[in-house]
Amino acid sequence: MGRMTGKVAFVTGAGRGQGRSHAVHLADEGADLIIVDIGQNIETNSYPLATAADLEETARLVEKSGRRVITAQVDVRDRVGLKKVLDDAVADLGGLDVVVANAGICPLGNDIPVQGFNDAFDVDFVGVVNSVHVALPHLKSGSAIVVTGSVAGLVPQTGINGQGGMQGAGGDGYGLAKKMIRDYTKSLALTMGPQRIRINAVHPTNVDTDMLHNSAMYKTFRPDLSEPTREDAEVTFPFMQAMPVPYIEASDISHAVVYLASDESRYVTGQQLFVDAGASLKLGL
Repeated sequence: MGRMTGKVAFVTGAGRGQGRSHAVHLADEGADLIIVDIGQNIETNSYPLATAADLEETARLVEKSGRRVITAQVDVRDRVGLKKVLDDAVADLGGLDVVVANAGICPLGNDIPVQGFNDAFDVDFVGVVNSVHVALPHLKSGSAIVVTGSVAGLVPQTGINGQGGMQGAGGDGYGLAKKMIRDYTKSLALTMGPQRIRINAVHPTNVDTDMLHNSAMYKTFRPDLSEPTREDAEVTFPFMQAMPVPYIEASDISHAVVYLASDESRYVTGQQLFVDAGASLKLGL
């Protein structure tokens, strides 16, 4: 406890899932939080996204730790809006030490229009870049940036379960975004190294969140069925991991995020940390 005492952390996509878990774990370790989420759906994304009420619930959980929290409903694709939110929040909280660029969508399905590629790439890569770049002017020596990648996104488009890559235009945009995150974090780590600002990426396998548990994802894992259920998909979920588990928990990623955000990892930068039950090994990444 207390590894983040005195620090302020900015977490995107904090309404639920991994983002909520990261925010709560950082708060439990002593950080004050700036948390944002889009708070509404994106038309090409087939499953519902977090709501404004979800974001407020995350704030309530942060406050249970006795920490300060500022919330805002903002789209990470909107760099101008994001900058205003962050600038105002940093002024209120007195600084910024950690960025967790986590917001993401995964609009799967062969019926997704080309706009789905745009939306997935713009949220999953441009949104990461926006989140990091509006934060950089506030960061000082010793600060840390953690970006959420994806094991599945790093797989060649013909490689998931031998069944092909992430489905459709949205899956293509998702995969490209996650592949570019790997090079982006490495390059930025070199650039910011002289200032002792660290940048790392975490790459989860399947995580027990709404991004995994939806009909489009089930169809990706069970293309042999027209309307697969969660139970149908969970038969094949373990195939991607070396360890015999269908998915990991958001908290498993949060433990890595807290480590990478804390001074315990003060000399760790430019790394691609796979929290994946051995999926990257099995997939040859």
